[in-house]
Amino acid sequence: MTPPSSGAPRKSAQVALLCLAELLAMAVWFSASAVVASLAEAWSLSESGRAWLTMSVQLGFVAGTLAVSLLNLPDRWPAQRLFAASALAGALATGALPALVDGFVPALILRLLTGVAMAGVYPVGMKIMATWTKDDRGLGIGLLVGALTVGSASPHLLRALGSAADWRLVLYLAAGLAAVASAVAGFFVREGPLKSPSPRLNWAYAGRIWRERATALVNLGYLGHMWELYAMWTWLPSFLTASYAASGIGARTAALASFAVIGVGGLGSVAAGKIADRVGRPAVTIAALAVSGSCALSVGFLFGGSPTALTAVCLVWGFAVVADSAQFSAGLSELCRPEYTGTALAIQTSLGFLLTMVTIRLVPMLVNAVGWRYAFAALAAGPAVGAWAMARLRRPPEAAQTARGRG
Repeated sequence: MTPPSSGAPRKSAQVALLCLAELLAMAVWFSASAVVASLAEAWSLSESGRAWLTMSVQLGFVAGTLAVSLLNLPDRWPAQRLFAASALAGALATGALPALVDGFVPALILRLLTGVAMAGVYPVGMKIMATWTKDDRGLGIGLLVGALTVGSASPHLLRALGSAADWRLVLYLAAGLAAVASAVAGFFVREGPLKSPSPRLNWAYAGRIWRERATALVNLGYLGHMWELYAMWTWLPSFLTASYAASGIGARTAALASFAVIGVGGLGSVAAGKIADRVGRPAVTIAALAVSGSCALSVGFLFGGSPTALTAVCLVWGFAVVADSAQFSAGLSELCRPEYTGTALAIQTSLGFLLTMVTIRLVPMLVNAVGWRYAFAALAAGPAVGAWAMARLRRPPEAAQTARGRG
């Protein structure tokens, strides 16, 4: 990455601090999902209730990002302050759950508020990264999504290390990490020299990105990706736990494997970012979608079989399933009007996370209907549609608009 001019904050240090803040803040996202078995036992949760512990966060995130996009907040407020305030709000909502709540409905409210808070973390973090990167934007946002991925996996590591014996401690630790993220963002993170001037409020721009062919295609690719991603992240730990149990392997090992499978996506995001800046975002996203879709189709046939073979395929899936995520965001930032980058990214992510609610609920229904052997296969439809959209983006004139014309 090219260093900034003399006297400005060092680019490499700012990118590192932003990624650290993102990693720590995202610990709250799956904090309840990581201990869902303990919560289900404590609160007598149904299958639907277990799903809603994650879906409520998604719904809150959708509501938050819609509000952010309509108000253009990432473009109108100092982005690092919005990030810091949002991370702190997520920490408070997560910490309040074990401290004040002993029932399902109030827990859902707090998880909803956690999702709202994360709307000021993930899209805003991408906005800040865009102010520090241009020719290396794929790598920059890849680093950020990699940090997000490891942060999302971290509650499974906390559980595997033994703190899940008390589910409240997992939530307290996740809240503490988000509070540290708030301090890092508020005191140390700054926007870069590529920051666009703050625009006047533009209520019409939310729909414009769907009327322009290039931005519509990259968003359709993103929706195909999101159809698969969060359902895989939500239910793969349960899949691994059940499959390992059939081989006599305990839940702690399954939690460690879950952390590894989700966390390895951080490496996938960084690797894809480096490659995409050289060969083009469409080519990288199509390859990642093909690999992840193939894993979704095949992984169920390994259920209850060799734990080694199953884990290997899951690691490949975890690497590929999120590798393309940053490239949809980077591509949109190249295709939309620069002064509305934050707004465009907020719209993209809000629609993507709204779609995730469908598949998060769909997978356990399929498990009941056809078992784990076939339940994940339905997720492959998303990568198929996404790959088709990105293949269309490789054609002129759209191909010249992203990654400097590299397809």
